Amino acid sequence: MIVCHCGVVSSRDIAEALGAGAASVSEVCRRTGAAQNCGTCVFSVRQVVCQHEATQPIADEEPLSAAS
Repeated sequence: MIVCHCGVVSSRDIAEALGAGAASVSEVCRRTGAAQNCGTCVFSVRQVVCQHEATQPIADEEPLSAAS
């Protein structure tokens, strides 16, 4: 899905930027070129970033065991 029409940035481009180490919406925008012209897509970029973060496992948590 195209998230930024001005920069032709897709949700896949955003996911790749996050996978490559981008840690914030502004960093994703810098890496992908999203929200660099009109900026109306910044809320959509943020939504994709939040959805991506929600699907990532939390590193500090230990897996639940069957004995718990």
